Amino acid sequence: MYMGQYKYNIDEKGRLVVPLDFRKKLGTEVIVNKGIEDCITIYSTTDWQNIVDQISTLSFNRSENRSFNRYFMSSAFEKEIDSQGRINLDSILIEYANIKKECVIIGAGNVIEIWSKERWTEIEAGRDKLDEISERLSL
Repeated sequence: MYMGQYKYNIDEKGRLVVPLDFRKKLGTEVIVNKGIEDCITIYSTTDWQNIVDQISTLSFNRSENRSFNRYFMSSAFEKEIDSQGRINLDSILIEYANIKKECVIIGAGNVIEIWSKERWTEIEAGRDKLDEISERLSL
């Protein structure tokens, strides 16, 4: 499980340091993808395989399933964490998440999310809804 939040900068070559706590759990091979929202996601290869297994059970004759598969899988990249703890993010991902330089890396259970600093500030501003949301959850 990944949790916590860290502030880092993406360098001019698109490299980003992955927090040590996350690297310990990830290993050196990861899958990086466009998130469902305006973020970049990082998965361990095991967690990624679990998602792919679930997607493969979707009925291919439904257009929304094909669309989801197409959009989700086409923006995924296999990456290796280098000896300095960095991954190289493709420009398509950086542009998608609208990251200029500063970003926030958060742990969100079985996935790591990378947000632009500005977008994360917007999300955090909605934190006051947590009480309302928690009322509707069955935990």
